[in-house]
This record gives sequence, structure tokens and C-alpha cells, in this order.
Amino acid sequence: MTALGFPALPPAGRGSFARTWWGRAWIKAMEDSALDERQLRDGRKYARGGYVDAITVSPGRLAASVRDYEDDTVYQTVMRLEPLSDSEWRRFLDQVATQSGHIAALLDGDMPADLIDAAADAGVRLLPEIGDLDPECSCPGWELPCRHAAALAYQVSWLLDADPFVLLLLRGKAAADLLADLQSRSTTEPATDAFARVVVPLPDPPAVPVDPPVPLDIPPAEGVSPDALALLALDAAYRARRMMVADVPDLPRAADLVRYAATYSTVEVEVDPRAVAAWQNGGFDGLHVLETTWRPPAAVATRAGDAAAAVAEGVIVVRHNHWTVGDVQVRLGRDGRWYPYRDRSGEWWPAGVPQADIASALIMVLA
Repeated sequence: MTALGFPALPPAGRGSFARTWWGRAWIKAMEDSALDERQLRDGRKYARGGYVDAITVSPGRLAASVRDYEDDTVYQTVMRLEPLSDSEWRRFLDQVATQSGHIAALLDGDMPADLIDAAADAGVRLLPEIGDLDPECSCPGWELPCRHAAALAYQVSWLLDADPFVLLLLRGKAAADLLADLQSRSTTEPATDAFARVVVPLPDPPAVPVDPPVPLDIPPAEGVSPDALALLALDAAYRARRMMVADVPDLPRAADLVRYAATYSTVEVEVDPRAVAAWQNGGFDGLHVLETTWRPPAAVATRAGDAAAAVAEGVIVVRHNHWTVGDVQVRLGRDGRWYPYRDRSGEWWPAGVPQADIASALIMVLA
């Protein structure tokens, strides 16, 4: 895995933490997710005071040791940002490859706003938004972010100012790999020839099949299971039809394996049975809720807490997008739905289909 190390930054005077618009967007995502302004104030003091040690940047992860001002204890602090999937990178690079100025700007230390627009056109979000940054720290504080994680995030805004490729590495791709991928997409055709070519109209799209696909008659062969191959072909036909009529996105390989296991219960596939249950209850969104956490906006969390207290007895423990009452739990998905879970021998298992509100999800799982 590619990682970059940045030496500890020296103490700095007062002033803003980000000069660039993308650095300010980074800070806004962190600050908008915070519930305790005091932790942010302390984080700014720690960042300016040089209390953050060397910073390591790798796909999906920032890490540094942060020294505490009060007791001089050194804590291990991490900030996570979900990397882009292979399909998201493919769509983004296909889009960016058509504009050579975007890459030239990145190499010059700039991130043009239309690069972010190009990513959005490809269905990809490069810059983090509220709830996307997930802080962790070995300190005893419960705040998210704590002052140590806030200090790390503030100093990273300086790194982003100097090199926007830091953000792309966090999203999963190092500068050298990204440039190599773009180079492989470039064309050697002279511009004059490209503009001189006659544009050929695209053919009409194929008609969507009405009848169900016919299973293939596959003869036996050494090392090949005819039944398994026929099922794979049938599944591909069904999925292709869904993509034609409902714009179903391409799935990452691991998620598609879970979908396959959840759809065809007679087929033995080595996947986490909890993932299969999550898919059966909520599809890809349900699987995402099982595997990832995020921090909902403060207003959403407050309303959810009030609604949960009205239907649940006992102490409600809230962490990220998880609301836990004893041996039951509900998780808020990024789709706005609430997913019920139940504790089984120390593991949280999906316990039903998602609900529109937290009260309904709690009532379902408590019943």
C-alpha cells in the first residue's frame, strides 16, 4: 500500500489554516461534524503550537502522534476518509482524461473547481462533506473529534494547500499511479485529425428483452461445472437487464460476491453470513451500513435521540451512526433509512428491513 510521510511541522503563528478553497472545504467538513467547539479551539492551538508529530498519509487514512498540552502524554491519532471504489476511479479518470488542463493544474499545485465538477458529473465525490471524516484517538476523551484529531485535521489542511495530490492519495490513488492511469487513457492522434473526423451518429439502443433469459445448455468439461457456469450466465443476463431498465450501478467485486450469495442460496460462496443477511434486508445500502460508519449531522442526531428515547427503555449509547440499547441497535444509513440490528454472541447481526424512522426500527427489533 502506498503511503507518504510528512515531517512534523514547526510551530506557527496565528492565522487561517487553509489558503486554498479545497483546504477550506476540508476544514469545513471536519468542523461541521464537531459537537464541541472547545475541542476545535484546542485543536487549533495544538496545530499551531507544533504538538502534531510526523503525519503519514495512505489510502483512506491519516495518522500521527499528537502530544497533549496538559499532561505531555503522546496519543496515537487517526483520521479516516473512505477511498473511492475501483468503478468510481474508473469513471473519474475517464472524465478527467478528456481535459488535460486538469492534470496540469494538479501538477502545478492547484485544484480547479471544474475538476470537482467533472468528478461530480462522473458520480464521484472527491472532497469530504459533513460526516465523511472519521476520527479515532487513543486519548480517553469521548468527543468526535477530540482536540488531538482536530489538530491533525487542521495541519492536514496545510498539506492539502501545498499538494492537492494528498487528497487523491487519501481517496485511494498515489500521484504516480494516477498519472500512469491517465497516460494509458491518452490518445496519440493529432488534434487536427481528431477534429477533421466525421462524427458518426450512434445507433439506437438495443431493445430491453421482455422474455426471461433462457438457461444455457453447457456440456460437461474437465474442471468446469456446467451448472455453476449456466447460473453465472443467467445471473449476468438478469443483471444486464436491470442495468438497462433501472440504471443499476456497477458493483465492486466484493459487494457483487455478497449479492450473488444472497440471491442464490443454493450456491456455496465464502462470504460473511452477516453480509449476506445485510444484503437480503437492504441491498447494497444495507451492506454499506454493515461495513462502514459515519457521523450524521448534529441536528439529525438530536432528533433521532429524542425519538429513540420515546420508545426505548434503558440507556441509549450513541456512537457515529449507531444507536444501541442493550442488545439491540439501529444504524442510520446514508440513504436516510434506519437499519435494525441485534447482538448475537458479541456480533451485531442485521435483524430486519430498514425503516423510515428510528422509532419504527427500534420497535421492530425490540419486538
